[in-house]
Amino acid sequence: MLSMILRRLAAALPSLIGVVVVTFVLTRALPGDTAAYYAGPAATKEAIDQIRKKLGLDKELPDQFVDYVQALVRGDLGNSISTGQPVAQELLTRLPASIELTLLGLIVAIGVAVPLGVFAALRPNSWIDHVCRVIATAGVSLPIFFTGLLMIYVFYFLLGVAPAPLGRIGVFYSAPPQITGFYLVDSLLDGDLTVFLASLKQLILPALTLGVFALAPIARMTRASMLTALSSDFIRTARASGLGPRKIVVGYALRNALLPVITVLGMVFSFLLGANVLVEKVFTWPGIGSYAIEALIQSDYAPVQGFVLTMAFIYVGLNLAIDLLYGVIDPRISVSA
Repeated sequence: MLSMILRRLAAALPSLIGVVVVTFVLTRALPGDTAAYYAGPAATKEAIDQIRKKLGLDKELPDQFVDYVQALVRGDLGNSISTGQPVAQELLTRLPASIELTLLGLIVAIGVAVPLGVFAALRPNSWIDHVCRVIATAGVSLPIFFTGLLMIYVFYFLLGVAPAPLGRIGVFYSAPPQITGFYLVDSLLDGDLTVFLASLKQLILPALTLGVFALAPIARMTRASMLTALSSDFIRTARASGLGPRKIVVGYALRNALLPVITVLGMVFSFLLGANVLVEKVFTWPGIGSYAIEALIQSDYAPVQGFVLTMAFIYVGLNLAIDLLYGVIDPRISVSA
């Protein structure tokens, strides 16, 4: 097990190095002058040059890259020019908000897409199969920011059943004591159901927005995998042996169809973390996505680089978790493979 984990991490190392290089080059190629923005519109050229020297932006790009890599080795992601705070600290503070939103959106998508894909595979070309196709097509076609704005317009503006899309908790409530950083978990650990419900209400619309975006690939993969499994020889043998429909569908077909679905789940989770950038801006969600956008607008390099590196490490961790989960679902798959 340990040797497999080490091999996976070693295989991911070149990708992480590539991410570091590409991110550094692209952030330097962005339009705008960080020093000029930091100095203000009334600053003189001499003041801007002093700030550029203080930030190390007067050095050649290779020298800046060496300084950046040396800081990364020390675990230093730099300081945000706009806030003055260490980037690593701000990312750690905001990351639970993004993960909580992404996980709930993924749970919503799984809860709808997997049963929908299973029923569509059990009844091909029926009305539920057509519903599955329509939902999958809509989920792919609708831009995620449009879905979010539509949710706000219908459920907040027209119907008035959703709270104002202004952050993780309503303005009349205080955040729970920080234990894990997840408001739902922390409020339950604190025994405060009022704060739990207030946090859950704020989560529903953005989670539904992400869930609609994630529905399509999960439902389509579940349907395709179930169709393949149901047409396999072992299913025909199970039916001939007199096993019940529930045992055949859940115990045999669905279990064998889960492997490709789990692969898609890992990819979808990574896509959702990226899609959070737009959802967080629409719903004023204080996660790492909105933090990266604000830094990008202000030509603040360090937060953008820290955001991309965080996403890369999360993606590597997800791939490793999926590899380990394969062996749990199907023991025939060797973990050391």
